[in-house]
Amino acid sequence: MNNSSFLDRVFHLAENGTTVKTEILAGITTFMTMAYILAVNPIVMGSIGMDKGAVLTATCIASFIGTLLMAGLANYPFALAPGMGLNAFFAYTVVMSMGYTWEMALSAVFVEGIIFIALTLTNIREALFNAIPMNLKKAVSAGIGLFICFIGLGSAHLVVASKATKIALFSFKQAAESGTFYTTGTPVVIAVLGIFLTAFFMIKNIRGNILWGILSTWILGMIAEATGFYIPDPSVGAFSTFPQFHGLASFLPQSIAPVFMKIDFSKIGSLDFFAVLFAFLFVDIFDTLGTLVGVSHKAGLLDKEGKLPRIKPALLSDAIATSVGAILGVSTTTTYVESAAGVGEGGRTGLTAVTVAVLFLISLFFSPIFLAIPAFATAPALIIVGFLMFTSVATTEFGDLTEAIPAYITIIAMPFFYSISEGISMGIISYVVLNLMAGHREKISPLMAVLAVVFVAKYFFIG
Repeated sequence: MNNSSFLDRVFHLAENGTTVKTEILAGITTFMTMAYILAVNPIVMGSIGMDKGAVLTATCIASFIGTLLMAGLANYPFALAPGMGLNAFFAYTVVMSMGYTWEMALSAVFVEGIIFIALTLTNIREALFNAIPMNLKKAVSAGIGLFICFIGLGSAHLVVASKATKIALFSFKQAAESGTFYTTGTPVVIAVLGIFLTAFFMIKNIRGNILWGILSTWILGMIAEATGFYIPDPSVGAFSTFPQFHGLASFLPQSIAPVFMKIDFSKIGSLDFFAVLFAFLFVDIFDTLGTLVGVSHKAGLLDKEGKLPRIKPALLSDAIATSVGAILGVSTTTTYVESAAGVGEGGRTGLTAVTVAVLFLISLFFSPIFLAIPAFATAPALIIVGFLMFTSVATTEFGDLTEAIPAYITIIAMPFFYSISEGISMGIISYVVLNLMAGHREKISPLMAVLAVVFVAKYFFIG
């Protein structure tokens, strides 16, 4: 009782209509949906010569520090980790294509974080958040819902690449004919069952429905593997669902030394460096803003004017985490859209974030267990969370076409362009252009006009 009272005073649980149990369950759920970064990040960063074990350790520590900052400074249920997409840009574009060393790329990430700290302290990032019209904020939430759903469909391999139609439904017939059904088809079947199970748990209003959905789907995977209905083959991305242990050494964290403090500032004055820096800045700032807008709206954290109270400490947490992450040896650490999973579970305060942070720290010692959670087990959670976020479309204003069309463009751009920031860019440009054409100049704030010009220039001069 005393512990609950202490936690209530620190995180204002009663004020936010939540409980210790709900917050911890929400934190576990968020962690389960983003634990894949522990498996993916070492692979992506390892492709450019970085030590995979060291990257795993750095990923855990950076996620722990960033998420703890969010809890302590802002008291929000948002989790941070090295961002997907940003890590791919870091490895495949900056290092492989542009010829930078990964040490030089880390310097760009570090400087990006310092700039973000300055922009946050001077209220520029907060002004950007508040400048986005409320209707677009609702559209961002719905767009992120579709984006998360698309990520989940891809993780489950329900959606696959197709030369004829770009994307297509997974072919069970083709998998059976090629003799790979038990390797590639079974996970898809289990993921579909997981979607139905998670939806059923939600319909029955079972506490922890999303988390139980993940665990149930994982258990189905282990049963399928144990009975021979699922045959792992790492060469095609089908991994064992059982944790792999190799004695006590499995529980010891890998040394961070190969990547820690390896920042190289030798190219900081070059034009290429500024191009890379701006690209990191652009993608990160609007991915973060989009995530905060969408998840905050779903959590009911925005005020009547569509503003997020305590946004400055939230953005500051994100900015500090970016620079700290670079020092540790990982690409941009940012607020994760998978935080929506915990919000969907009822998470409303920093206690959810603290739970996620602690789990990232624990994962240093139990990484074989967390790495064993297959993508097809977390995919149903992402798809269902996508539905929860998409429901904000019901309150989006569609009566005024100058509001409705930009909202529509925002929603469809995120999944189709596979980017939250592109959805915001397209939404703001269309909002400004259409309202100017319709003679509604009073609806366009100076900052919105500036953003529209910047976004247009970005497409012509940066890409």
